[in-house]
Amino acid sequence: MIKVLFICHGNICRSTMAQSVMTYMVAQRHREADFYIDSAATSREEIGNPPHYGTVNKLRQVGIPLVPHRARQMTKQDYEEYDYLIGMDDANIRNMGRIAGGDPDHKIHKLLEFAGSSRAIADPWYTGNFDVTYDDVVEGCEAFLKAIG
Repeated sequence: MIKVLFICHGNICRSTMAQSVMTYMVAQRHREADFYIDSAATSREEIGNPPHYGTVNKLRQVGIPLVPHRARQMTKQDYEEYDYLIGMDDANIRNMGRIAGGDPDHKIHKLLEFAGSSRAIADPWYTGNFDVTYDDVVEGCEAFLKAIG
């Protein structure tokens, strides 16, 4: 089983969107038994909160079921338990490395690196544009699935 943890700052916008999109893509491929997918935050600001209404609305608009989730913070133990820890931007990557105590097993990645890009996933908390974030997440998740086979 491939264990994937998507991570952003608060775990209410980008990482929960990625978790839901990836879960949907895996189900469309009938590969649910091959994956365990979750999401987390690098901060404690939103712990316990549900996904942002913008994420909920965008997923509803495109017909992707929202995975039930409450924001939680990434832990050092997550590094041991997951095969891939996928951040949304450079600040996430730095904070993930700090929480994990480094990345000796090269498990930490930025989502769009799988698509051959160093771009960050746009943060809709600041932009308000969940459409761009969704497009970025889909691009990254498709590329990730292709990369791992």
